[in-house]
Amino acid sequence: MEPELTAEEQQELANLRKVIEKAVADGVLTEAERFQITAAMQADGQITYEELELVRQLVCNKVALGDLQADC
Repeated sequence: MEPELTAEEQQELANLRKVIEKAVADGVLTEAERFQITAAMQADGQITYEELELVRQLVCNKVALGDLQADC
């Protein structure tokens, strides 16, 4: 059983989600937006499984389906 996320970790995930959603809203992920996502993931000094999973769901899957163009 996975440990539950702390309130701080939940807030970090919510912030990352906002950064990602803003970045992919126009259907194109630029290099600058990719760096913003990476910076948001590294803000607390570590990258968690949950952060990676969020990126997979909101970015990688959309690129694979052709719904998002990665311009980087």
